[in-house]
Amino acid sequence: MLDIKRIRKNPEHMNTLLKRRDPDLTIDAVLALDEKRRGLLLEVEEMKAKQNKVSKEIPKLKKEGKEVGETLAAMKQLSADIKALDVQVKAVEEEITDLLLSIPNAPHPQVKAGFSEEENTEIRKWGTPRTFDFEIKAHWDLGTNLDILDFERAAKITGARFSMFKGLGAKMERALISFMLDVHTQEHGFTEVLPPFMVNRDSMIGTGQLPKFEEDVFKIPQKDFYLIPTAEVPITNIYRDEILEEKDLPCYMTAYTPCFRSEAGSAGRDTRGLIRNHQFDKVEMVLLTKPENSYDELEKLTGFAETILQRLGLPYRVVELCTGDTGFSSAKTYDLEVWMPSYGRYVEISSCSNFEDYQARRANLKYRPEGGKPEFLHTLNGSGLAVGRSFAAILENYQEADGSITIPDALRPYFGGMDKIEN
Repeated sequence: MLDIKRIRKNPEHMNTLLKRRDPDLTIDAVLALDEKRRGLLLEVEEMKAKQNKVSKEIPKLKKEGKEVGETLAAMKQLSADIKALDVQVKAVEEEITDLLLSIPNAPHPQVKAGFSEEENTEIRKWGTPRTFDFEIKAHWDLGTNLDILDFERAAKITGARFSMFKGLGAKMERALISFMLDVHTQEHGFTEVLPPFMVNRDSMIGTGQLPKFEEDVFKIPQKDFYLIPTAEVPITNIYRDEILEEKDLPCYMTAYTPCFRSEAGSAGRDTRGLIRNHQFDKVEMVLLTKPENSYDELEKLTGFAETILQRLGLPYRVVELCTGDTGFSSAKTYDLEVWMPSYGRYVEISSCSNFEDYQARRANLKYRPEGGKPEFLHTLNGSGLAVGRSFAAILENYQEADGSITIPDALRPYFGGMDKIEN
């Protein structure tokens, strides 16, 4: 959530930043309500001052034997008017909060202005896409032929856009999860957590999924719970409404969870195979840090995700998203895109974002600088990686002419030394 003080201090600058994201965005309505709120507060303060003054005079008037009936009646009416104004103030404050919850984060001033993914900037590439001397297959065909993926029975069990891993396919999915968690915890300094896979409404508001993206999530109406769209939600909310000490920062946390997304509005886009499912596995990295360090930490976080791709030997590129393609809560985002041979292009496999204090304000997440007053910290997160997409990329990049799959060196210890998946 944007800081109302920041908006009030320089509204022109804030409007300029938001319009770089979307020309239709404006904070004018927030400013108008804030002006109304301050006017009401001033009126309440003046009335309370009058109430205090008269209240002190009444005992004197009584002592002097003067009639105070009219004065008491006037004070009773004044008290009622103050209560009525307090109700108005609360209503306006709720309107301001609702508006602020619907406005996305302001992009970092140095992020390139643009309104579509075509305007994103490629930062670097790693690895060279493999040249095949045989006709390549897509991962859904490879997995089905090897009997390690079963889309038809998954659809029978649940419905379209669900997947089922079998045999060595299930082992590969589990190996990827273990490998990613091992690297992040043993080499990158993350603490592993296993959070709930359902969260309450406050948690979804805290990270920015609600109220804006209600149609994109799966709700459990009996409890007003939501299936998590990403582990970012429960992990970031671990310390909601708490104050961390400066010595506890930066705080690195990682988790494997399944993720659930309705993928509203994505019909026809990568709906075959593992790329865009309603349920998928992901290893997530969440980072809490002091504001002055957050952009250095974003570079480190992106590097941690890149390490996984490099260890797996998967060619990829890093793309900095333009303002219009940056996620709702993010101030700056790097996407990592893995090479998919059957697509003939790079496909997103990780997003690494700095939310600055946007989520922290929504979740009331603070830290106490040594010798200072509590202030909002900065939150970051990144996929490390999307597991199903990693699985798909391995099948396509490591396929052989006979339909078998060579297991990447980094995963072989999780397979007991096995080097190939074949019929």
